[in-house]
Amino acid sequence: FGFSDTRAAARRYFKIDSHSIVVRALEMLARRGEVDTTAPREAIEKYALHDINAGTTGTTGGES
Repeated sequence: FGFSDTRAAARRYFKIDSHSIVVRALEMLARRGEVDTTAPREAIEKYALHDINAGTTGTTGGES
């Protein structure tokens, strides 16, 4: 089973869930100097981005 047990887990694995997209935006803003450079790391920890089972977007199953 692994990363594709749920749609949320698959989205987290491929980093296309809402939290992953926000972290990517924070990384880009940090590179430009528009937000604190610690913001992306704090968001990664807050939303447990390294845990694919922590994903919350797209929890419907089947073909929904």
